[in-house]
Amino acid sequence: MSNTGTTTSGADAGHRLRRSLGLRDLVVYGLLFIAPMAPVGVFGALDARSHGAVALVYAVATVAMGFTAFSYAQMVRVVPQAGSVYAYARAGLGKGAGFVAGWMAMLDYVLIPAVAYLFSGIAMNALVPEVSRWVWTALAVLLTTLLNLWGVRAAARVGFTVLALEIAVLLVFVVSAVVVLARDGAERGALSPLTGDGTQGGFAAAAVLGAVSVAVLSYLGFDAIATFAEEVTGGSARVARALLFCLALAGVLFVAQTYLVALLEPVSSAGLARDPGRQGAAFYDAVDSSVGTWLHDLVAASKAVGAAFAALAGQAAAGRLLFAMGRDRRLPRALSRTDGGVPRVALLCAAVVTLVAAGWAARRDDGLDKLVSVVDIGALTAFTLLHASVVGYFVRRRAEASWWRHVLVPVAGAGITVAVIVAASGVAQVVGAVWLVLGLGVLVGQRGRVPG
Repeated sequence: MSNTGTTTSGADAGHRLRRSLGLRDLVVYGLLFIAPMAPVGVFGALDARSHGAVALVYAVATVAMGFTAFSYAQMVRVVPQAGSVYAYARAGLGKGAGFVAGWMAMLDYVLIPAVAYLFSGIAMNALVPEVSRWVWTALAVLLTTLLNLWGVRAAARVGFTVLALEIAVLLVFVVSAVVVLARDGAERGALSPLTGDGTQGGFAAAAVLGAVSVAVLSYLGFDAIATFAEEVTGGSARVARALLFCLALAGVLFVAQTYLVALLEPVSSAGLARDPGRQGAAFYDAVDSSVGTWLHDLVAASKAVGAAFAALAGQAAAGRLLFAMGRDRRLPRALSRTDGGVPRVALLCAAVVTLVAAGWAARRDDGLDKLVSVVDIGALTAFTLLHASVVGYFVRRRAEASWWRHVLVPVAGAGITVAVIVAASGVAQVVGAVWLVLGLGVLVGQRGRVPG
């Protein structure tokens, strides 16, 4: 434990975060980043790929991501620092590996908010087409950045209101779907969301696992909770509980909504597979045909606001990562400056990068696809190093290692994240490799110039 408190306790008042977050605040940040209705945009693709067993896909994906959440829970208890996976890899694998983990996580934490901002801009443009989507995108960045600069506690309060509204919309969908199913019956068999709809042959485990490799990306962001370890009251065990609870709750919400919409979907999984152009709007089409356009518009508006506040949580996490790496002089020291316990310099830098990325993409027809194709590879690489950190910290440095908690679970988790990386698109793999090479170049250039 001695190596975990040095950085924080030795920091002066200008480089220290303020403890003000409770368990509810942590869960709010995690769920905001994930978004309670994250499956809306990918439902059609997953339904087609899994042969109709889309609810099973999310159940398996929740278990798969549970390995990563468990590894986070192990490390946050012994390394309760703001850098999250950067701090964990630094403690478990060494300073160089820590830098690489933080560098790869930056690709995720900086660009995922850009995707969310862009999604919000696109959704708002669809509702108010007279205003360009890049203007909506810029407004979303400005609003959420101001909230983050106000302070983590204030942002959490506003975020709680937004999250409550998102969950209310989800409940409206659930109740409406149940009423329609009770009145008119289902378009598919009651067990088909778990076993497949039979239109592409029998149950195919390979098809389900292939869809899982895409579905796990819906969960990216729950790990952002760990970046607030230095701002939580009640100890790091509270962060661990929030991580596990947030993932479990997201899994229940994802399985429930995909199960219901699959029963309402009038097009078979084979039909969606034959017509990829229908996959993106499959969730909305099912709602339109069964419930009505009013629910379609309500879900769209909820997604627009929810995406902006998912970006708020992501920007806050990115600011904490930059803060931690600046404090250790792995990035410019100015990033570790705080004002009233708020890392405003790091937050502003994160906001500028996300605004540039989101603004660039908002002006391109293929901008969303370009961003989405690269954001996930950084997180998955960081997750792999996280699992390695658990083994490195507990087995190599501590005598009280548990073979299943500190070896079996992280090794299995690393196998899952590596498999998803292998299944990622070629563009994402190339971008990830280039970013990794750049990071290794920075690391070599820092050798001998950065104090331990």
